[in-house]
Amino acid sequence: DTRADLVAMLGPDRVRDDSYERAFHALGRSYHDLLRLRAGDLSVAPDAVLYPRGGDEVLSLLRFASDYDIAVVPYGGGTSVVGGVTASGGNFAAVVTLDLSGMDRVIDIDTTSRTATAEAGIYGPALESALQAKGVTLGHYPQSFEFSTLGGWIAHRGAGQGSSRYGRAEDWLVGAKLATPQGILDTNGFPGSSAGPQLNDIVLGSEGVFGIVTEATVRLHLAPTARDYRGYLFPDFASGSAAIRAAVQDELPATMLRLSDADETRFYRAFGAIGKKRGLKDQVADYVLKSRGFDANASALIAGFEGDASTVSSSQKHFGAIAKKFGAMALGEGQGKRWLEGRFHGPYLREPMMDRGIGVDTLETATSWSKIDTLRDAVRTALDAAMRETAPSPGAHGVVMSHVSHSYPDGASLYFTYFFPRALGSEIAQWQAIKRAASDAIVANGGTVSHHHGVGEDHLPWIAQEKGPLGIAVLRAIKSALDPKGILNPGKLLP
Repeated sequence: DTRADLVAMLGPDRVRDDSYERAFHALGRSYHDLLRLRAGDLSVAPDAVLYPRGGDEVLSLLRFASDYDIAVVPYGGGTSVVGGVTASGGNFAAVVTLDLSGMDRVIDIDTTSRTATAEAGIYGPALESALQAKGVTLGHYPQSFEFSTLGGWIAHRGAGQGSSRYGRAEDWLVGAKLATPQGILDTNGFPGSSAGPQLNDIVLGSEGVFGIVTEATVRLHLAPTARDYRGYLFPDFASGSAAIRAAVQDELPATMLRLSDADETRFYRAFGAIGKKRGLKDQVADYVLKSRGFDANASALIAGFEGDASTVSSSQKHFGAIAKKFGAMALGEGQGKRWLEGRFHGPYLREPMMDRGIGVDTLETATSWSKIDTLRDAVRTALDAAMRETAPSPGAHGVVMSHVSHSYPDGASLYFTYFFPRALGSEIAQWQAIKRAASDAIVANGGTVSHHHGVGEDHLPWIAQEKGPLGIAVLRAIKSALDPKGILNPGKLLP
């Protein structure tokens, strides 16, 4: 009877309960998700997948689900790496996934105000294509850009690779419409307002727990007419970090300053050499690096600048001077070009590595500049120890790499990638032990449990510690006001 009611609301083509649709929408793209998918564990598959085509339909579906005690999981591109779209029904007898891909219209592009309004299900490439045709850009390019949506970026409070210039989600979100079982929460959107606390913060990072983003208005920039990305090699991570801090605190208009530590620098150099024979050029390069004092601690940085030609040129020269002051060697535009060409490729390496017995996962955090070295060392140590303890054979170990990916005047984010030998037969327990060790180290050393990946299920054990009892109580009060029966995305964000 419930299914018949849903068909009456949406039509038979937009209520799907076949095996493919349920399996496709069961999980996201975290390492934990991949382990379950590869093992054929689809115990959390939704009972049905619904395809609304507008905010009114989403609102009607949420009211229906609340009346009949059905859990609802919103689904944009499904690229969550923290268990944000797991189709868990919690204590409810049934769970449906709302796939928003049918809500992909660009409603308005206001080039005078430099804002655009679009439905939440629009994918990154489609949104950027429409904006670029009008000479403007949002400039939000997360690594999941090809497969993620506007609503998803807002729901997990994302940060794109060029956030230094274009901002994080909280910087570019003007206003949003949030569908809840109690009605539509419209956060409005003013250039600035002191009319009390701003409701955008209820939407940003809410992960579908308070409501479902149906449309949003965002701030735009003129599409850049010039772009300069180039590489630098610093003697060590500390000197590169100091250069970034100097540039950001000098308010240098960089688009991206991405610093790899020594292990990540060596990895990408080796990875880029796969299938190539070493020749005289490589030997000369090794000699030059050694003669200039660049040893195993050398750390590579990609500096990117976008905008008009004059600003890009002057900014690049300014950063070049800062880099030189901290002992860097300029590597030229080739390094930057290669990074741009492959900036979305990283996630494609995970499954082939898993096929070969190697686990690979990522995590990220942020802290103040004064704590960044301590935090980085603590997380690296925790990851290394946990990977050794859970390794399938004595003496086996993993590799930990890290980089600074987003910078601010008062601090920066640290992004960790780690590889380890898979403990076949106990892989989920292995992952949980590694994740727990790293997250405990983050919280104990002054970092946030998530800088831009969101909370989902995977970071949930640490959210109460970060927010505090009163903070959690405030979030619960919001939840109660908007979703009194608790049907929205159970098991995410709120303990």
